[in-house]
Amino acid sequence: MTGLHPALADPSLNSMNFLNEIAQHYPDAISFAAGRPYEEFFDVAQLAGYLDRFTAHLRDDLGYDQQRVTRTLFQYGRTKGIIHHLVARNLAVDEQITVDPESIVVTVGCQEAMFLVLRALRADDRDVLLAVSPTYVGLTGAARLVDLPVLPVATGPDGVDLADLVAQIHRARAAGLRPRACYVMPDFANPSGLSLDLAARRRLLDVAAAEDLLLLEDNPYGLFPADGAVRVPTLKALDERAQVVYLGSFAKTALPGARVGYLVADQRVTGPGGTVSLFADELAKIKSMVTVNTSAIAQAVVGGRLLAHGCSLLAANQRERAAYARNLRLLDAGLAARFPRFADGRRVIDWNVPAGGFFMVVTVPFPVDDVLLERSARRYGVLWTPMHHFYDGSTPVDALRLSISAVTADQIDAGLDRLAALIRDALERPPAARRPGSA
Repeated sequence: MTGLHPALADPSLNSMNFLNEIAQHYPDAISFAAGRPYEEFFDVAQLAGYLDRFTAHLRDDLGYDQQRVTRTLFQYGRTKGIIHHLVARNLAVDEQITVDPESIVVTVGCQEAMFLVLRALRADDRDVLLAVSPTYVGLTGAARLVDLPVLPVATGPDGVDLADLVAQIHRARAAGLRPRACYVMPDFANPSGLSLDLAARRRLLDVAAAEDLLLLEDNPYGLFPADGAVRVPTLKALDERAQVVYLGSFAKTALPGARVGYLVADQRVTGPGGTVSLFADELAKIKSMVTVNTSAIAQAVVGGRLLAHGCSLLAANQRERAAYARNLRLLDAGLAARFPRFADGRRVIDWNVPAGGFFMVVTVPFPVDDVLLERSARRYGVLWTPMHHFYDGSTPVDALRLSISAVTADQIDAGLDRLAALIRDALERPPAARRPGSA
């Protein structure tokens, strides 16, 4: 290992593999772990229809002859993508974001989009990234791979502790470092489930402007508010100074198996001799050396789904949105039924109730680690995610993340019975037995 890249020994790169291995070893366990989309509405027959719809779009709307249609679908393609114009239409329809399609790069999932941006921003050893903690593990893993240190920013009542953000920026600069950007998930964040209200988003944009800082906005869950929740404009929709690089994904809203994501990078980059290019064009150069281009067939299927719904994924996901909202209600009610309040209002455990999205965090009075997860899967038949995976380090955190996205109502009920049994047994164990090696 000493002869390989140091990131390979980093816990953040082991997290996803470990969680996947646990799921594979215990396939009969009910899983609150994976943030996968709801599967009940998957229909193989739709795939051919989406491909036909996109093919007709190339021919009838864009005027391609048959030879060009065939080449577009079968050959290596444009590095920046072949559905960039449809992505721009989708952003206008669903998010009221108006961007030049040329500022969009279609990527192999949102994970590649993150990697491209971080690779470009890491110019030398002074550069650092800020990220609201707890942070999506895919972001910290990508940062490790490009040798970009991540400085955690505290979560506050509004989702981001802006005072801590400013303090982290100033502290880094005083140490000779160069904060390049701050990664944030303003809508139903993974893993916390927290969201920023409109006032907090405006304040964050003001801080970024005052500190000359890019914001990397990741928005995979914004189309899934729960019952009664009102959608708030994205940071990119509020962005008047080109401060926001927008990271998007069709994994949760269109087709996870296609592995299609995108980024919007409309910032201007000044080169030698005063030449000016889009940041998206510079990121496409990196992509050409990483994945060459995103699968044309995968893009065509996603493009067909967009076209079938007037480029509105909000319209295309009404059933999914209802399922996620139902599951959040069931999870909240199920936890409350199994862990009622005491006379003084306290509970043995606590949990947050997000306004939408896929995730809920349960806080418990004992350390939660991977050993406990393995025991949960083996003895109790229920999976979840230890929250320590979303912090910088491997120290157990007294909390776990539950995902409601890929379970049915019956699975939630049975899974909570199993989780409650685990928690009660953990509470009854002596403190020395709760954490391996503890005194």
